[in-house]
Order: sequence, then structure tokens, then C-alpha cells
Amino acid sequence: MTAQALEQRELAVVIGLEVHVQLETATKIFCSCSTEPAEDEEPNTRVCPVCLGLPGALPVLNEAAVESAVKIGKALNADIAEDTRFHRKNYYYPDLPKNFQITQYDAPICADGTLEVSVEGTRRDIGITRAHLEEDPGSLQHKGGSIDTADYTLVNYNRAGTPLVEIVTEPDFRSPQETRAFLAKLEEVLEYLGVFDATRDGSLRIDANISLVPADEVDDDGAISDDALEAANRTEVKNISSHKGAEKALAYEVTRQKNAIQRGRAVEQETRHWDESRGITVSMRSKEEEKDYRYFREADLPPLQVAHWKEEIPIPELPDARRERFHTEYGIDEESASKLTSTKEVADFFEDVAAEFDADLAATWVADNL
Repeated sequence: MTAQALEQRELAVVIGLEVHVQLETATKIFCSCSTEPAEDEEPNTRVCPVCLGLPGALPVLNEAAVESAVKIGKALNADIAEDTRFHRKNYYYPDLPKNFQITQYDAPICADGTLEVSVEGTRRDIGITRAHLEEDPGSLQHKGGSIDTADYTLVNYNRAGTPLVEIVTEPDFRSPQETRAFLAKLEEVLEYLGVFDATRDGSLRIDANISLVPADEVDDDGAISDDALEAANRTEVKNISSHKGAEKALAYEVTRQKNAIQRGRAVEQETRHWDESRGITVSMRSKEEEKDYRYFREADLPPLQVAHWKEEIPIPELPDARRERFHTEYGIDEESASKLTSTKEVADFFEDVAAEFDADLAATWVADNL
């Protein structure tokens, strides 16, 4: 749809997320290199022929990463695949030592899930398209400025090969505030599962896809027709590292796109970089399409069969269930129950105190001292 046609119509925001979760494992996903940064670690020292992609080096899958992915799938009410496999995603970027990334394409380990979020008292189920395993690229260090103003850029491959689960949502978000609520809830669930360390730099990284469509294309349930989604130019925003940052980046991008449309200019389909220090997004490159990555099977890794042991991988009581139990079992009001279950450590501590003292007193004391 042209900018001139959109200019005359009320617009609705459409957002989908790709959330990259860095798994808390002792070693990388396809080699025995440590994932734990050493104190005063030198760049490019936590590497080996496998994670550098040297000729003849063969990957071996980390079982702990698979277990974490299954836990995430169960927590997101997703279907866990009976059989799954890996592919090579081919692209050229300085932080990718092999010039391809080992990931999952048409057979992800998890698919078709949901996560309920609440925004201003309204509850909604956000659709989870898929969650798949992949390896992290290295990291870039821009010297003398940000990505578009740096004097030069250094590459550090210590992070390359760290296990990731990428969680891809449906385009179900209608505001930046909803994305923040979803990411906060997701981080809470992941923390309860014990599969990632929120204090580690880069443990949660978000790519957001955002477009504007005519508001009359959105029904009362928030659903949008496939034709409207196809017609809208989509912008991808990268370098978002927190739920607060996501809300700021997307609020900026909504305003930028609306301003462009109001001036009669088309919104370019492109990838943009969120510059947190300046509070703006900057253009990186034109938006790639799926065909540009030339996916093909990773011949060095056999198909993965998890059907025989996925039921043996337990998950703990999750935040929503624990909040409900605190409300019914201890008679705690919903606001206090939410505070007491904000992290697994706080919830465990409360239950230890409540086992020895009056639950109401324990709830008040713990909640007031958070």
C-alpha cells in the first residue's frame, strides 16, 4: 500500500519479536570451550577449531542445551518435536567466523506455543511460532563511536558458539507496552526454569519486526489479515537488550514510521540498529528475505530424536501457578503474591519463612523488605 493511501487512514501497530536467549550451560553448543568469561579475559582466547570453523573440525551437540530448549518449550505450552534437525544459515558478517550459522530451519525443536501477558488489566495470549536451537555469533566492539560513526571495529569470537534458543512470536503485539510486558514475563519464566543468567551481558537480545497497517484491517480480537501483513513494509530493529529498551526502541520506531507516512514518504523495508545512547534507530542494510540465507542441511550433525526422553525432562512450578497457589494456600492478596513470586529466590525464601512463622506475617515482612 502506498504512503499516500495510508496517510488518509488511521493506523495500527503490528509487532513481532525474535528473542535470543543465551542458555546457561558450562560449555558451548558444539564444542567444549567454556561459556564462562574469565576475569580480565583477553579477546579471542576462549575459542577452538570448532567454534572458529576451521577445516576438518566437527561439531558435537551439547545435551544440556537440548534439555534447556525442551524446558523452554514446555513452559511456553509448545509442541516438542519428535524429530528435529539442524541447517546452515549462510550469510557474511564479521562476527560469523564460518560465514554460516548452525541453526534450525524447517524442523524446530519447539513450535505452536503461547504465553499469557497482562497489560493494564487486560490479559492476552501471545502466540509463539517456534523456538529453535542455534549458535551465537561473536561480538563486535565499535571504537570511537557507535555502529554508524565508529572509527573502526574489532571482532571478539569468545562468544561464538554459545548456545542460544531463539523464540519467535506471532505478530500479535499492538503496542510497545505489550512487548515490554511480554519480555518481562518471558524473562521471569526463564529465570524460574534456571536456563539463563539475566545478569550476564547479552543473555537476552531482541530483534523486533514492526509495521503499520490500516486500523480497519484489525478485528476486535486484534487479528490481522494475511493480505494486510503482506502489503505492509516491515522494519526490523536490532541491538535491543532489555524489555525496557524494547519499549523505547519500538516507541521511537512507531513515531518515525508515522512521521514518514504523514509526509507522504514510503517506509523502507530495512534492518535498523537501536542506538540506546542516542535513543534513535539508524539504518543498517536492506531487509533480507528467507531465500537470501540459502539454508541447507547441516551434514555434520545427525537428526536429533527427543521423543524417547522429552517426558523425562521436568520443569519447576512456574510463576503464574505459584502466584495462584500462594493466593489460595496462604490467603495472600494478588498484589503481594506477585511481589513474592517476582523471582524464584524470593518465592523460595518466603516459603522457608512461612514454614516457621505465620504466613501473613511472613508475606508482609518479605514483601516490605524487597
